[in-house]
Amino acid sequence: MKMIVLAGVLAAVLAGMLYQAVGARRSARRFAPAGTMIDAGGQRLHVVCAGDAGPPVLFEAGIAASSLSWTRVMPAVAAFARACAYDRAGLGWSDPAIAPRTVDRMVAELRAVLTHAFASRPAVLVGHSFGAFLVLVYAARHPGDVAGLVLVDPPTEWHPLTPGRALLLRRGIQASHLGGALARIGVVRGCLALLTGGTPGPPRTFVRLLGPRALRTLEHLVGEVRKLPADVHPIVQAQWSLPKCFRGMAQHLGALTIVGDAAAGVATLGEVPLTIVSGGDQPADVLAHHRALARLSSRGRHIVAAESGHWIHLDEPDVVVGAIRDVVADSRRGSTIPDP
Repeated sequence: MKMIVLAGVLAAVLAGMLYQAVGARRSARRFAPAGTMIDAGGQRLHVVCAGDAGPPVLFEAGIAASSLSWTRVMPAVAAFARACAYDRAGLGWSDPAIAPRTVDRMVAELRAVLTHAFASRPAVLVGHSFGAFLVLVYAARHPGDVAGLVLVDPPTEWHPLTPGRALLLRRGIQASHLGGALARIGVVRGCLALLTGGTPGPPRTFVRLLGPRALRTLEHLVGEVRKLPADVHPIVQAQWSLPKCFRGMAQHLGALTIVGDAAAGVATLGEVPLTIVSGGDQPADVLAHHRALARLSSRGRHIVAAESGHWIHLDEPDVVVGAIRDVVADSRRGSTIPDP
């Protein structure tokens, strides 16, 4: 009996792996990279741009998000700027990371993207959440590259880590590794297909086995993805059916603490135009931290998107576009501090 059960499990796993391989090839043909692939120190990264002229603006996505997360903002920014976004290693269309996600490595890859995307610098950098920490660190290390900053809901509540948040972070990394394993045998692809096909029962039942927190997280993420344009939904589904994206998420979750430490170490941005955009649902202590961040620059300001959660560029994209427009205009009225 045990041999029969083992043979059945093995057959199911092999069938799942075949289903995953066929689906991945089909998705790769259907959803080719929207932009171009560049070499960033041996790491292949995907960069997409819009707008033929104007000041350079580069978007840095959240911790497990890709260039697709900016699709409600980039077209409007491209009307007055040369707007580019990219996928960090392991996410979106970029290749899996070839090196650990250290601050130095991510900053170097960001600089390679800037060099490729814009013939001339400095550029306005726009970062959401984890990406806000990363562009803040970049601006401190390479001030000559930066004309201005827009930080969208920086995750200051995650630094320093409380014991409770440290536990949540460890669980997130573990769940990411589990998701990667399930993606390799087609489980994630099958669940997403059922979910988007109007049959949510089996995926919800499966995720419920992982615990109520996993179910709430899934429902929250699905809700955020649905705020993207409808034509983007199947692309996001295809990307998150790949084990690579789960590995990328685990790697970036693992880097949250060191990026937060580096961001906390930034003492001043001089006269670089800086805008912090906070979600309207943030508690008073987080808003206070965001106001403190704005004071890193003599030209800093803090605004609150009253109708937004953490994903302000999906809830109120016009607020983010307006903040970028203002920083671009402000950057033209003065100079940034030079590179040392």
